[in-house]
Amino acid sequence: MPPVVVTVSPRLPGLLGQAGWAALEGRRVTALPGAAATAAALRTAGREVTDVDDAAGLDGDVAVLAAPGESVPGAEVVEGAPEPPGARLLDVVAVMDRLRSPGGCPWDAEQTHSSLRGYLLEEAHEAYDAIVDDDPAAMREELGDVLLQVVFHARVAAEAGPDRRFDVDDVAGDLVDKLVRRHPHVFGNAGPRDVAGVEAGWEEIKQAEKQRRSPTEGVSRSQPATAWGTALVRRAARAGYPTPEPADLGSASPEELGERLLAVVAAAAERGWDVEDALREAVRRYAGELDAEARRRASSAEPAGS
Repeated sequence: MPPVVVTVSPRLPGLLGQAGWAALEGRRVTALPGAAATAAALRTAGREVTDVDDAAGLDGDVAVLAAPGESVPGAEVVEGAPEPPGARLLDVVAVMDRLRSPGGCPWDAEQTHSSLRGYLLEEAHEAYDAIVDDDPAAMREELGDVLLQVVFHARVAAEAGPDRRFDVDDVAGDLVDKLVRRHPHVFGNAGPRDVAGVEAGWEEIKQAEKQRRSPTEGVSRSQPATAWGTALVRRAARAGYPTPEPADLGSASPEELGERLLAVVAAAAERGWDVEDALREAVRRYAGELDAEARRRASSAEPAGS
């Protein structure tokens, strides 16, 4: 009677699910080389585990810890440690650590936040294009490239001085805390909300967290001028600040509007004007007006004599 093979995770040593523990019950435990880390964890917990190079000749009273791919012909296989979704993110972190460590890649080792910042924008734009094209294969690849940039920056930061140091767990932890904090209707005791209510609540929580003094704070200035302007107008409207007078679009559809905007770009090009620069300058002036209005409101709200 052959032994029972209990597959374990090479990424999560020591992790065993209910089926895994049940398979070990009443059996001697051995471990193939791929399960060495889990074997060590079980020994630390006081369980006797014998290392073996192969399972040939072992009888049915033995449970064999094995990594996926380590097989025993004719043996019953129990999935002892089902990996949770996201387990392969650990591989991403491990690969980045290898690239940045001595003996790794010299190019990766010399990168800094500054040298990498252009790649972050480039990869984000390529992921955006894949989404616009509705190309799932390209989305999968390009989102992976965006993930690489996040892990890369976190790894660089892990090597910084004490006053600037953080790592990928800090990034993930801050994100989890933020998501929980900003979804009280899911994780807290707030009542259910519709989409509009969720958006309003999100903004209220953000305002309480950030204590922003102006609608311009927290809006990226490096994004395209159209996106920058749109973000400022939306924030200003939500906060009760003045917004530019809307133009008469005179267009029956977004497609028609796009054609008109393209015509404006062509006309500007004939005059040697850069539409992006022109719009960016207008948005910059508007941002200055919002900041001035924020200062005026803050000043008028201060108690007399303060």
